[in-house]
Amino acid sequence: MKYTDIQKKTDAELVELVVSTRETLRAERFKDKFSKKASIIKTAKATIAQALTEANARRNQVVK
Repeated sequence: MKYTDIQKKTDAELVELVVSTRETLRAERFKDKFSKKASIIKTAKATIAQALTEANARRNQVVK
C-alpha cells in the first residue's frame, strides 16, 4: 500500500488497517517454516509503520 493511500484514510480506518495488518503478520509468523512468505511479512511491517507514522503525525498536528 502506498503512503498516499494511507494519508487519505480516516483515523478509524487507520486503526482498522493497523489491527488487521498485525493479525496478518502474526498469522504469517506462526506458519510452518516452509510456508512462510518473507515478502508478506516485509510488506505487513512496512504498512504498519506507515499507518502508525501517519496517525502520530495527525495527533501531533492537533496538539500544536
